[in-house]
Amino acid sequence: MEFEGVVLKKLPAVQGEGARGKWVRQDVVFEVPGDFSRKIVVTFFNKTDDVASLVEGATYTVSINIDAREYNGRWFNDIRAWRIQPKQQAEPTAPVGYGEPVAASMPPVAPIDDVDDMPF
Repeated sequence: MEFEGVVLKKLPAVQGEGARGKWVRQDVVFEVPGDFSRKIVVTFFNKTDDVASLVEGATYTVSINIDAREYNGRWFNDIRAWRIQPKQQAEPTAPVGYGEPVAASMPPVAPIDDVDDMPF
């Protein structure tokens, strides 16, 4: 799943050690713009370089996996990012014929005959 959102806040990193070794988890709050903008907290697991490169106020396309788990009879959502890309800004393009005369950029026009050659 993907969404496009603006980084509102990077929360502090949480570190720990498990059976597979050390891990780092950091949450980032995004705002998804729209008629009714929403906020979403996304977890980055062992992706400290990705989180460090995020700029608050910038727009990104975030690819996520959503999962739910139970703990002590309560259910919790887990939203984990697996890829993040800065939103590509459209490069400004020069108008047709920029820097050259307008007539040079236009295709040649065929001469108009006064003969009515319509088939009906």
